[in-house]
Amino acid sequence: MKDHQSLNAESLVVAAGRQRAPGSPLNVPLVPASNFILGGDREYVRGDGTDTWDALETVIGGLEGGNALVFSSGMGAIASVFDQLAAGSVIALPDECYQGTVGLAEDGQAKGRWTVKRIAVEDTDEWIRACNYADLVWLESPSNPMLRISDVKAICAAPRKPGALLAVDNTFATPLNQRPLELGADFSVQSATKYIGGHSDMLAGVVSTSSPGLLEGLKATRVYAGATLGSLEAFLALRGIRTMALRLERAQKTAMELASRLEAHPQVTITRYPGLASHPGHELARAQLGGFGTIISFDIQGGAEAADAMCTSVGLIQHATSLGAVESTMERRAAVHGQEHLPPSMLRLSVGIENVDDLWDDLEQALERGAK
Repeated sequence: MKDHQSLNAESLVVAAGRQRAPGSPLNVPLVPASNFILGGDREYVRGDGTDTWDALETVIGGLEGGNALVFSSGMGAIASVFDQLAAGSVIALPDECYQGTVGLAEDGQAKGRWTVKRIAVEDTDEWIRACNYADLVWLESPSNPMLRISDVKAICAAPRKPGALLAVDNTFATPLNQRPLELGADFSVQSATKYIGGHSDMLAGVVSTSSPGLLEGLKATRVYAGATLGSLEAFLALRGIRTMALRLERAQKTAMELASRLEAHPQVTITRYPGLASHPGHELARAQLGGFGTIISFDIQGGAEAADAMCTSVGLIQHATSLGAVESTMERRAAVHGQEHLPPSMLRLSVGIENVDDLWDDLEQALERGAK
């Protein structure tokens, strides 16, 4: 049998992290324990984890090409990376990225912990210059929610200030489409709530790294900050990741078709999807991503009122936040606190695994209602 590291990703998500001893359960069970009988390898869950944690980290680490650590949420994972910085550090942050990351960075700056420099997602030259002075270079590509594309390969390959760290929020791409550690990033960060869990029923985060020293730093942060993953959440994330490759393949194919139809609809003024030839970052996305993802953002005629009406008119698609799950969800992002700067009629659609024609029928009837 092949070593897990030599398996294709579609096989690795199914095979890795399993127990193989005769008589052991085929699936690693949920371990609802806080402490253990002394004398073994584990004493207390916060520091030592469980078999379920280990299995989940084995699968994700194998996908990312490094070692993975799971956290209680995506924000817990992001905060653990920021916690590796010394006081007075400089952070280079995209001018558009997840609002939780922006909030954390701005809060730390207000408290005097660090200084934040915002850089346009697509400005590769400025990112490369930032590698000379920033202590943490933080990339997010594709960006949330405008789906702008960074030249991750070029930025990761640029010389960096000694001791500087580079992290990529890989949530939208997933390691099935983009492997930042192989490109030279120090950290790959994901909200495991999204594609890894895949069923909108748990919160989790993960950070992967190839550096033993950085891994130990992350472990210390997880222990002392207490951002530890719950037993049920670990089990659900492990069960979810087994089907991630199938879900992503199906949803990406559907997203491409829906994006093409939306782009041609007279009620839609702009459609953003990296798979479209009209997308400004299409060629770069095609060169560096294994797939174009499952997120579409699009603007419609009629402003915020029409967009709100569309959100309440869908039936198969759920009017809800978040993304990366089996069900399709849609929301008007400018209605979210902290996102008021976004186009008022922009909708973010996370495509699930439903039938493409059923989804289109739902979108088309909602577009017609929004136009009235």
